[in-house]
Amino acid sequence: MLTARTRLDTARGSQYLQQLCKHFAHRVPVEYDAGTGRAEFQPGSALLRADDGGLDIEVSSRDAAGLRQVRDVIESHLLRFAHREEPEPLRWTS
Repeated sequence: MLTARTRLDTARGSQYLQQLCKHFAHRVPVEYDAGTGRAEFQPGSALLRADDGGLDIEVSSRDAAGLRQVRDVIESHLLRFAHREEPEPLRWTS
């Protein structure tokens, strides 16, 4: 299993976590509360954890193409939802 991780430093981590999970729940299986969330996409999964200082994201997939797809979906939606904060593109680590 391949994984990638990133963090968005923000005071709105829980808000973004819940917004992402509510959005994705229309299309894929999702479980979440104010502090953690999990979304199961066809090519892989995303685990989100919010704290007072930000939002940690871990995506996983069986292959590189699936990992890239899940990572790109999460990042594009998060950056759109957080547009008022003008966030930089996320830096992912393997």
